[in-house]
Amino acid sequence: MNRLRSKMTTAELADCLGVARQTINRWTRERGWSTEPIHGVKGGRARLVHIDQDVKDFLASTTAIHQQSQHDRADEQRQDYASRPLNPALNQIHIALDNMTQDEQQQLAQLLLQDGISGLLLRLGIRNQTL
Repeated sequence: MNRLRSKMTTAELADCLGVARQTINRWTRERGWSTEPIHGVKGGRARLVHIDQDVKDFLASTTAIHQQSQHDRADEQRQDYASRPLNPALNQIHIALDNMTQDEQQQLAQLLLQDGISGLLLRLGIRNQTL
């Protein structure tokens, strides 16, 4: 927990703790943690979590912190076997999503909502229009 700064994005906090961003978002809502918007990010959904004593106390009681502290003491590098799909195409998509900004991810999600997978495949030139 000594790596925690006074304010962190949900992605930074999730990475630090070894949990998903959705977990941090859920804890923030459920626990009523103080946050502030990150200016300049479209959509207004990106937030900084204030790492106050209540947050630190809660995090200290979670298993994620205990697992992380055990990881910090381990000699070998941690392998996250469950985080990557076994299918090579899914693995590449997952890597691409990890490397996209939040804005890019939101734009892709909007494109998928509007056009569906068929529309995405057409744009990528993977599917013919005649199908």
